Amino acid sequence: MMKKKPPALLRWLSVFAFTMIAAIWAALPGVANAADAAAGQQVFQNNCTACHTIGKGALVGPDLKDVTTRRPHDWLQQWISAPDAMLAKKDSYATNLMHQFHDVAMPNLGLSAADVDAVIAYLATNGAGGSSAAAAAAPAVEGNAEAGKELFTGVARYANGGPPCMACHSVGGIGSLGGGKLAPDLTTVVSRFGGPSAVDAFVAGTPTPTMKAVWSKQPLTPQERANVVAFLAQAAVTERPASAIWQLGGLAALGAVILLVIAAIRWQNRLRFGVRRPMMAKPTTGHSGPYHGGWFTGPYHPGWKARYSKNR
Repeated sequence: MMKKKPPALLRWLSVFAFTMIAAIWAALPGVANAADAAAGQQVFQNNCTACHTIGKGALVGPDLKDVTTRRPHDWLQQWISAPDAMLAKKDSYATNLMHQFHDVAMPNLGLSAADVDAVIAYLATNGAGGSSAAAAAAPAVEGNAEAGKELFTGVARYANGGPPCMACHSVGGIGSLGGGKLAPDLTTVVSRFGGPSAVDAFVAGTPTPTMKAVWSKQPLTPQERANVVAFLAQAAVTERPASAIWQLGGLAALGAVILLVIAAIRWQNRLRFGVRRPMMAKPTTGHSGPYHGGWFTGPYHPGWKARYSKNR
């Protein structure tokens, strides 16, 4: 017995349903990529804008426009996930890139695999949907080096209450003592990081964990950043002078001399009232005297006898 063919309407409905499912299935990667790119934009702005732009020029690191077409996807994943590991195994491209940008190594940001994939998806859009370099695109603010020095050293306070840079950093333009040792010396930071605009973007982005902890809730204003960068640019004209070491040595020697003089004066006073002589001499009998033990033989300093005569 022959089977009946399905009605034409049923066949068309089947074809339509299959077509819709195929279209939805094909669109899913695009929707996922769009979601990844949106998440990647947020990750990029929170972690990367201090050193990179997309189409706005190089800062501390390279401009990342078209980077997904210039480098393989797997390489980008490894580099963004663990740049320190890539440099440790002497990846040629990574090493050359570091040398190209003043030997400033990209830090390991500790991003998750999902964050890394999202950033790559965002980079593939070349920054579409938002500015990836607000600091670089903003109008330049002219800085005052003298005001920057006062902010750096703490003579003037930051508007939002942040601590002075000198608490952690040292720099050649603030005298022989130099400042704190908890963070890198900033004497040549402007030349090492590629210029004032790069340093300004770096400070604005607070990319390191320590900077983020200190400055995320009390950031510098654009004018304060410009002033500090102007001071650092001025301080970086020359390296810290070798005479600073001699100044420190001179201060140390002067302190030692002062301590020795004080010790000598104190040590000399031990004999002022004959303290040592009564301790070493033999006592006599039949006389009243200090401590009711009689006077000892031998001469005494007048001050010694006067001291005890008043108490008799």
